[in-house]
Amino acid sequence: MDLKLKGKRAFISGSTQGIGFAIAQQLLKEGADVTINGRHKQRTEKAKEKLREQFPNANISALSADFSKKEEVEELLTQLEDIDILVNNVGIFSVKDFGSVVDEDWYQYFEINVMSCVRLSRQLLPKMLNKEWGRIIFISSESGVNIPENMIHYGMTKSAMSAIANGLSKLTKGTEVTVNTILGGPTYSHGVAEVIEQIARAQDLDIEEMKTAILQQSNPHMLLQRFIDPSEIAHLVSYISSPLSLATNGASLRADSGALKTI
Repeated sequence: MDLKLKGKRAFISGSTQGIGFAIAQQLLKEGADVTINGRHKQRTEKAKEKLREQFPNANISALSADFSKKEEVEELLTQLEDIDILVNNVGIFSVKDFGSVVDEDWYQYFEINVMSCVRLSRQLLPKMLNKEWGRIIFISSESGVNIPENMIHYGMTKSAMSAIANGLSKLTKGTEVTVNTILGGPTYSHGVAEVIEQIARAQDLDIEEMKTAILQQSNPHMLLQRFIDPSEIAHLVSYISSPLSLATNGASLRADSGALKTI
């Protein structure tokens, strides 16, 4: 299927690895021009070169900015020109008991996971509405619906992302601009892999055994019976980015393999 993305310009926050990088790869496969983003300039440039090796004829650029630093975000916003597709992907997560999450942690999670979406959408949505075409996609999580008891601070931010996306979609009436949320399930992203490998080493267990044990404990009913690969999230993002997806607007789309039990 031709997703008709050739020449469309995409910006993906937090895209030097994991889900964001997989989204960049998939959009490039479809012929889009892609700007990736990371906190550190050297790492961001390295990710750009890796993409250039895979897609030598593609239009790829990179912008570094740390979303915990407002001044860096403001500088980034001045460099975003004529973006057709915004993927709000940047985010941080950790497993912590509720009582050990101090005020500063709550503010940091909200600043990075939520305010990044607010600032980018506030900058780019008016331009999309003016030309009556655009896509804004929030990469949320099933943890924003079924809040984990040891990730309440994280789940809160994912719930907030879905709320913002839902509200923004109501501003797009009569245009070909859409705003949607993707609720990803347990995905073996770079950050998740680091945590699991750390736990496996501490318990002297094989990584695959550790992955299976964690899923059996946290999501025993998950239909896929394995972690989702980042590329499997990216495929859905590519379709929602496409002109073919116009009838899908204001939606929360599940790529969770049944981790959520709700209809």
